[in-house]
Amino acid sequence: MAKKEEKTNVMRILEQKNISYVAHTYDPEAGMDGVSVARQLGQNPESVFKTLVARGASGELYVFDIPVGESLDLKKAARAVGEKSVEMIRQKELLPLTGYVHGGCSPVGMRKQYPTVFDETAELFDTVMVSAGKIGFQVELAPAALIELVGGTTADLTV
Repeated sequence: MAKKEEKTNVMRILEQKNISYVAHTYDPEAGMDGVSVARQLGQNPESVFKTLVARGASGELYVFDIPVGESLDLKKAARAVGEKSVEMIRQKELLPLTGYVHGGCSPVGMRKQYPTVFDETAELFDTVMVSAGKIGFQVELAPAALIELVGGTTADLTV
């Protein structure tokens, strides 16, 4: 009997909004860092994005999606959202604030839709990959559809 394909909330949201995507799975045991995941899936690490959550000086939360091999430039991130400064939230805050665990955080389907900014390089690709909201699962979709879905913007965000 064929194993039923597991769906995450991210996949359900994309289907509900009629956004086409391709689901991918990877083995977390073979490496969970983004570059390892990209390699496992045969993807260019520049087109696989990690989702980071930061808090601005105002106390407001922001979501930043950047290529997995890159580092977030906090000054550029603050500028992109009109804050004096931003700092990464503590890992233990991630689940209560977003509904996602570290390594499975997606810009789609968070408990609350926070202002979201994608690194401008997302627009260079026909498709990009982000977490499907669960460790071991990724979704690949058109960056324009993803950015529109979360009401996101783009900016230069990396070091």
